[in-house]
Amino acid sequence: MTTAVGLIAAFCTTLAFLPQVIKIWRTKSVGDLSMGTFIVFTCGVAMWLIYGTLIDDLPVIVANAVTLALQSTILFQMVRYRVRPIAPEHP
Repeated sequence: MTTAVGLIAAFCTTLAFLPQVIKIWRTKSVGDLSMGTFIVFTCGVAMWLIYGTLIDDLPVIVANAVTLALQSTILFQMVRYRVRPIAPEHP
């Protein structure tokens, strides 16, 4: 029962990032997202995945593996679709 509750919680919190991935993919817009926030969060998720592996906890492993994949997709899209400022022309 405990593992089932953990897996359901993992499913819900992980699924929360799917709409963001889809929205970025469709709009090709990432201007309102904070790169710093997503980098720190992604590092935290990676550490949770390592922790889950070390303690052999299936809900922690599954949740963080899927979240890491989604977060990595968001970070990739942020780099790919980031609006770059136009450099001033030098006379």
